[in-house]
Amino acid sequence: MSNLPKDFLLQMKALLSDDEYVRFINSRTENAYRGIRVNTLKCSADKIRKFMPYVKEKSPFCKDGYYIPADISGIGDEPFHHAGAFYVQEPSASTAVTVLDVQKGDYVLDLCAAPGGKSTQIAADLGGTGLLWSNEIVKSRANILLSNIERMGISNAVVSNCHPDTLCGRLTGYFDKVIVDAPCSGEGMFRKDPESISEWSLEHSRSCGERQLSILNSAANALKDGGTLVYSTCTFSVYENEDVIEKFLSEHKDFELADCGVSFGKRSMEKCLRILPEHGGEGHFVAKLKKSGEMYGHDGFFAKSKPFPERDAAMSLYDEILTRRIFGDDLAKFGDKIVILPNVALPDMSGLSVLRAGVLLGEMKKNRIEPCHALYMAADREHLRNYIDLSYGDSRLKQFYHGEEIEIDSDVKGFCGVLVEGVSTGFGKSGGGVLKNRYPKGLRTLR
Repeated sequence: MSNLPKDFLLQMKALLSDDEYVRFINSRTENAYRGIRVNTLKCSADKIRKFMPYVKEKSPFCKDGYYIPADISGIGDEPFHHAGAFYVQEPSASTAVTVLDVQKGDYVLDLCAAPGGKSTQIAADLGGTGLLWSNEIVKSRANILLSNIERMGISNAVVSNCHPDTLCGRLTGYFDKVIVDAPCSGEGMFRKDPESISEWSLEHSRSCGERQLSILNSAANALKDGGTLVYSTCTFSVYENEDVIEKFLSEHKDFELADCGVSFGKRSMEKCLRILPEHGGEGHFVAKLKKSGEMYGHDGFFAKSKPFPERDAAMSLYDEILTRRIFGDDLAKFGDKIVILPNVALPDMSGLSVLRAGVLLGEMKKNRIEPCHALYMAADREHLRNYIDLSYGDSRLKQFYHGEEIEIDSDVKGFCGVLVEGVSTGFGKSGGGVLKNRYPKGLRTLR
């Protein structure tokens, strides 16, 4: 245990009982837990297990979570990963969204969303209804978040790169539920990422607590009366967990702690939840807060999209690719990109650093509109006019993910979706028995 800071060990000893401390110390010699969460927007767990037989043991932390063995490598190269059929996620990290208890039709804000594990879990629970607003203040991380939102085929999301104060100040009382998975000292990641140990200090942990409280204060503004606010971290520190919650409650008399409503983990402050390695995860803290008052609608937030000259052409492309306008028909143009906006009461998004709203339909290329990868990732086989469905072991999949042309039936012509075992994974343009590849360069594999 010499690689763990003395101050950290003293903190853990004060936090845990003698038996818990011994178990925690012993866990340091074991492998970190690894897991995936099935994306039910695109795939079933049964299908994942059929083609990825090492996915067997269920996680206790969410209904669609599974453990994967520590010795599995290259999971990011799996065709189902390219297709967005699952998200690689430390098992206990799914706890916060389970506690949030998302229901169909909810408007949900994920305020510190990158890289997207909790956002994509929320989207699966929404099942294409309501709205997911995913925000990340760091631009580079916001772009990663957007990539994951698109890979998982999410059609009802807004992704922004905005300061929490600005976003929540503009969207006061807009959301039914808000989650703050706050940036933290990451003590729960020490087994997974040993290098993070050298970056830890007691002073840093305390400063994290101050920042976390500030973010939580902002989040409270965006929540409706009667709404639910969930706060979580992947750290053990009382400074970043219980202390933050106690200070928040002392400053917000219209909030109260609610029970997390799950049977796993260890209780703290009677109703908060702490996950330790002995519970089957690397470490997580979750608090559920309820705001007083009665729920109300979204009156005053509806902002109509503006007409643009290429709308008819964009609609024609939409109808050329899909048999039905499954994402609605509210189109908007942002620069050279055309999107299908979520079919909800959207607010005025100007000045909120929105990177994407809804599904990216197409992009202007000289005098034409080219369809985009995101549209195909959000579409399903039932509604695609033109597609090829490849088996999991088809060698053409590797070629496709490399960015190469692949051979297909010569009868297939025009824009064509590429599916793997019925799950959309991209598209190309076909003709003469060849599919010209449109898989994004930034997503291509080198192996």
